Amino acid sequence: MGENKRRMLAGEWYIADDEELGADTERRFALCAAYNANGGAAPAERAGILAELLGSVGERVNIRPPFHCDYGTYISVGDRTFVNFNAVFLDAAPITVGADVQIGPNVQLLTPLHELDTERRRAGWERAAPITIGDNVWLGGGVIVCPGVTIGANTVVGAGAVVTKDLPAGVLAVGNPARVVRALTE
Repeated sequence: MGENKRRMLAGEWYIADDEELGADTERRFALCAAYNANGGAAPAERAGILAELLGSVGERVNIRPPFHCDYGTYISVGDRTFVNFNAVFLDAAPITVGADVQIGPNVQLLTPLHELDTERRRAGWERAAPITIGDNVWLGGGVIVCPGVTIGANTVVGAGAVVTKDLPAGVLAVGNPARVVRALTE
């Protein structure tokens, strides 16, 4: 494993414009293109492409194309999870999605962090922080989840919210930035 990939996986600053990471991106590009082009293909064929693209895929997962990611390898999706159209999962760090999660259209899970210093940003330095989505979470359409965020089980995030900080289990959160508005009860 090369130095930039090692640094990326360790959550350290790295340069993404790297031959090894470029090869990983090409692999992802081919698999995403095949998955997105085969939206009308048999479920078994689509499931096979997802199994090759993603790090792990649970049973009865439904991801509607088009689906986009950075690498795919660092994405784990739990059983019975549904991901609607136009999802973007930028997985320079691990993205873990629990079981029975509902993800609306145009949701973005974004792990990369870019350098604030203009010289370092121009030179291509970045790092990434993992995202974890608990079981039975619902992310409404257009939700953006920022790097390093964990969303607790049974939480609902309203459409268009931007989640910049961890959310506890069993709450309703809305807004930009997302804020908890109330606890959810059975």
